[in-house]
Amino acid sequence: MFRFHKPLDIITVFHKAASPASQRIATLLKQVSANASNPATMDQASDHSHQTSPKRTEFELNITEEPPTADQVRTILEYVGPNKVSSVIAGASNEKEALKKFEMDKNSFHRPMVVDWHNGKATTSENESEILKMLNALNESKSK
Repeated sequence: MFRFHKPLDIITVFHKAASPASQRIATLLKQVSANASNPATMDQASDHSHQTSPKRTEFELNITEEPPTADQVRTILEYVGPNKVSSVIAGASNEKEALKKFEMDKNSFHRPMVVDWHNGKATTSENESEILKMLNALNESKSK
């Protein structure tokens, strides 16, 4: 008998290499991803108790400097909701305006943007604890 394995959640970071905040977020998510997929073992020399039971299940991390597609922007706008459109596309007040601005200027898209495609969450926050909270909250809701 065989089991179907659940596909990994996909987390995408729309990254801007020149931005220190974006570099911090990309590094943070690389660390979270590494800890989730390879937690420390008890026999390792230093204390890794915070890693032996990672808060986040394993996920696939995609870090890209490419702009999202128009469809991806539309999906991200749905994830963040109508009150946070301007946090995704600079100067936009609604979805229609955001898509028009994005079509005219791909740089209007705010980076870093962290998107969890499987769980319908996105954040433009540069606050590391807020991003970790989003990732860990998703994991907690799956375990219930």
